[in-house]
This record gives sequence, structure tokens and C-alpha cells, in this order.
Amino acid sequence: MADSRQAHRVVLASSNTGKLREIGDMLKGLHMEVLLQAQFHVPEVEETGLTFVENAILKARNAARYSGLPAIGDDSGIEIDALEGKPGIYSARYAGTGASDEDNLRKLIGEIRQIPEGKRSARFVCCMVYLRHADDPDPVLARGVWEGVAITEPRGSNGFGYDPVFYVPTHHCTSAELPPAVKNQLSHRGQALGQLMEKLQAEDSVMHPVTQTG
Repeated sequence: MADSRQAHRVVLASSNTGKLREIGDMLKGLHMEVLLQAQFHVPEVEETGLTFVENAILKARNAARYSGLPAIGDDSGIEIDALEGKPGIYSARYAGTGASDEDNLRKLIGEIRQIPEGKRSARFVCCMVYLRHADDPDPVLARGVWEGVAITEPRGSNGFGYDPVFYVPTHHCTSAELPPAVKNQLSHRGQALGQLMEKLQAEDSVMHPVTQTG
């Protein structure tokens, strides 16, 4: 028997429409309608956390509090081993507050030029959380990690942020050269979202068990 439950609304703690589309598509099977926080005039929250997961929770709590809805938040960035994990949680503002993707990319390239080619191991990290309400003491947590190598010559026009300098050895190209569907299967955000979806499916099956009739 088809499930006739109405989709419940969830706010995404982001203003990124591409992220909304990606997350919304994956969560359709969970009877969720994912909405951008801008629809509820949610102000940006200061990212004062010292880890990806802390910042993800800060964003989700802020969105849930202002919208009155369950919320999904994520925080992600690139880590360069030879730079002791930098930019890390500061990836989006590496070149300063209000920096553009191009500004951040230029700063990172300037720093990794000093690193020997064989020592440029890097990874994208994404932490994603789901809060049932603003004061939820037990958020659902997920984490994705995508290993690669940092390069100094940007390649490709897909994606955003540091994608043009994140080389994926398994596919012999940068993240920005991958087709979107392939990137979503491999990426840190795709991994974290997949984990989150599995956990929410398990929770949903407990809250709404399927009953047999007839």
C-alpha cells in the first residue's frame, strides 16, 4: 500500500540553491520538503565553533529557532596536510571575512606552491546534522571525507569553492571536471548526506512503522 503521509517541512541552514536541490532530491523518499532558511528570514549565525560539527549544529539551531521547523545544517571545508589541516573550518573565509571563492582559491594556491608536489595530500570534509527542533539535545550526525591531492593550476568549471584545485586520483581529474552526478556520488557532502538519510530512514521507520492490512 502506498504511503499517503504528507511531507513535513524541514529548513536547510543555507542560502545555497544548489545545495537545496541536491539535499532535497535525496530526501524526497523520507517525506520531507526541504526549504531554504531565507524563506523564513533567518539571519546568518556567527560560526564560532572550533570544529565542523560544532559549526553545523550552530547553523541548524539558528535556522530551527527562527523558522520553528526541524533543520539540517552542514559545515565543510578542505584540509591540506602540509598546512596542518588548514584552511579547515575557515575554508569559506580563508582570505578574510567576505572573501570570494576566487580570493580564497588564490590564497590557497599561493601557499601550496611552496609544498613539494608529492606532499600535497588533501581532503574535503563535511559534517551534517539534523535537529528535530531548536533545543534538540540529541542531533542526528553524519560525516563524509573525500581524499585527494591539492594542485596549483585550477582545472574545470563545474562545482564551486576549491573544486578546481582538488585533484581526484581515482578519476584522473579535478572535482570541478567531474560531471555533477559523479561528483555527488563521490563527494564529502554526498557521503554525509547518504549517512544522514540512512539514519533518518531508520528513525522514520520507528516513528511510523508500516502496518500490514488484509
